[in-house]
Amino acid sequence: MEKPERYFGDDARGSKWGGVARRGAHNASIDPGGPRPSNDDLAPPPPRDHDRWERISGGSRSPQPRRRQPQMPLPELDDAHTRGLSKRDRERLLKQLQEAGEQFLSERFGEVEDILRPLIKKHPRVPDLHELYGLTLYRLGQWRHALERLQRFTDMTGAVDQLPVMADCYRALGEYDAVRRLWDELRISGPEPSVMTEGRIVMAGSLADAGDLAGGIRLLEQGPVRTKRARDYHLRLWYALSDLYERAGDHQRASRGFERIQKVEPGYADVADRLASFS
Repeated sequence: MEKPERYFGDDARGSKWGGVARRGAHNASIDPGGPRPSNDDLAPPPPRDHDRWERISGGSRSPQPRRRQPQMPLPELDDAHTRGLSKRDRERLLKQLQEAGEQFLSERFGEVEDILRPLIKKHPRVPDLHELYGLTLYRLGQWRHALERLQRFTDMTGAVDQLPVMADCYRALGEYDAVRRLWDELRISGPEPSVMTEGRIVMAGSLADAGDLAGGIRLLEQGPVRTKRARDYHLRLWYALSDLYERAGDHQRASRGFERIQKVEPGYADVADRLASFS
């Protein structure tokens, strides 16, 4: 998560949201490790229930526990991307985008599509629309279409926030050279630690999928494995590393890693079942 970098900054993003749906989508969805589906017909892994779509100043198809209806703040769009709109039209766009965000948080991805598809046709210069639409398509397992939208967002803003999600799409498609290319780009870019860790997890998973378990383990071990204050992305890294240890046959290290997660956050993912399997 650490690294030398080109810093794009908020002004280059074109959106004061920071990473639109970053915590609600890619922290929630990127596979922590293990084989990925090889086609566009399968959906991504289950979301983490406590991840949220947060505004950041300048995240199973099985039923989820009932949660409070999320409330989105009105987005702050760059005037450069809404130039020419009347005040009324701009306010309407903001409210529609807010509604799409709330539907995204509620995992009603079909409804998000219905809202965003016509908006993108009408406002093709608004990068936030492409970002959220791409993340929605990613959650629906439509890897190619997600890549198109997220690449458009990246090209428009210069932001690297969604490179891990794009890399995970390529990983799902089995295009490991593309995963490596994005990982190399991310390493010299300068994202925040959570984004860097997500990229590391995807790259390590890609190595493992291609048969290089040792390489994947080494890459994860070079990440923020030791920390005094564990955040969700640290737990995801520990989980991915423990998973690769298990796949490599090192059950002792795998067990210790899962136990560490269990101590920090009881009930995390399937950690209890993984630990029980070692008994």
